[in-house]
Amino acid sequence: MAALRTLAFLALAGVSSSQTSDCSYNGLLKHLNLSTSNEALAIMRPVKNWTTPTLVQLEMLLFGILDVDEKFQTVSLHISIHTYWKNEFLTWNSSEFCGIDLLTVKRSMLWIPDIAIQEDSSDTGTTQENPFAVLHPNGLVHVNARQRLTYTCQLNLFLFPFDVQRCNITFSSATSDEESIILAGVEDDTKSTRSPDEFLKFQGEWRLKSLEMIKYSFPRSNTSTSKLVYSVVLQRKPFLYIINLIMPLLYLLVLDLASFLVSEAGGEKLNFKVTVLLSIFFLLLILQDILHSTEENLPMIAIYCVSVFTLVWISVLETILVGLLIDSDGCCDKKEQKNLDAELDIQLEANSHKISLTEPAEEDPFKPDNSNLPPEPPGDLMRQILDKVKAARQEVRRSLDRDERNSGCYGRRAKIIDSVFFVLYLITVVIFHMSAFVIWMPNVFG
Repeated sequence: MAALRTLAFLALAGVSSSQTSDCSYNGLLKHLNLSTSNEALAIMRPVKNWTTPTLVQLEMLLFGILDVDEKFQTVSLHISIHTYWKNEFLTWNSSEFCGIDLLTVKRSMLWIPDIAIQEDSSDTGTTQENPFAVLHPNGLVHVNARQRLTYTCQLNLFLFPFDVQRCNITFSSATSDEESIILAGVEDDTKSTRSPDEFLKFQGEWRLKSLEMIKYSFPRSNTSTSKLVYSVVLQRKPFLYIINLIMPLLYLLVLDLASFLVSEAGGEKLNFKVTVLLSIFFLLLILQDILHSTEENLPMIAIYCVSVFTLVWISVLETILVGLLIDSDGCCDKKEQKNLDAELDIQLEANSHKISLTEPAEEDPFKPDNSNLPPEPPGDLMRQILDKVKAARQEVRRSLDRDERNSGCYGRRAKIIDSVFFVLYLITVVIFHMSAFVIWMPNVFG
């Protein structure tokens, strides 16, 4: 008898439960009053007491860094935005509907918070909203959208190409204040603990350094709005710029230093330095195509290029000055040699003229023949000629010694100037590169 009573009780319970349970989605839609058009659910904020604010939770997932435009000061990202809030009118007990704990309805049937990105400058066609919303038994509503987000960001290019850019994405309601809508993150903390590379698939020239979520809370007032900010920190990959700009500039500067070992003769040194200067100017033209005139201050890479160009330009001027001094020394030597040759010619001509005066005149045919007389001794005449020649040679020797002491003055000065300039030039190059290393390297290893 006890067994029969138990079976009868279970049968009656099964009949009663079959009469109250509905295992179809249509029954659940009728229970939630969604089977027919209900404009109130699509228009009004879903709270039973209008003084109760609606907590809207946001989660932004980053899939790729598409572009960073330095000229227009914009950043393009591929993101997905998930939005969660509670609708107090759309709750049910899942046990009454055979365990249905998820319901998908059209997005247009529900009230959707008007959350917008303040820095957004992308086209409307870049947003792909999911046409359906997911409902949970406790009234939680979930909608999501994918977007190619292009937003404005004040880029600081001073440390280019070792720069790190921090750009904020600010979510806020366009029409509701903080008394109506409160924005918060999905995480309990104010900063997201999700790994930034968990969903990232494409980075390109830039590397995602960090992605932080910060909630801004304001004092309650009639005009305050709740804001949720995602701080995206991007770091540029500088390898290509090091290979194409910094290394060639460094090599050209080393070649300019090595050109001090080239001889000044023939003008090869000046031609070599001018070639190096033109090569640096060509690299400056390449840099002009990379950077844009949006910065009030020169980026570090531009300062580096202009400084190297200025150093090589000063080196060319120094080479011209040294060459001018050496040429002036050579001109003076040639002029003094010509003066010595002229003085020697004049001295010899005078000596020859004196010798001609001391020579005997031609014999007069009418003069009495004195051939029988003994000839006059030529010793005095030859001694006079020898003395004149010795005096001329001594005068020429004294002039040559004096000119040798005076010659080479400009050449010695040119060598001193070249040596001192090389030392100062090398010290300036070393100090300049150490300063650039100190400024750049913290961001490279940071």
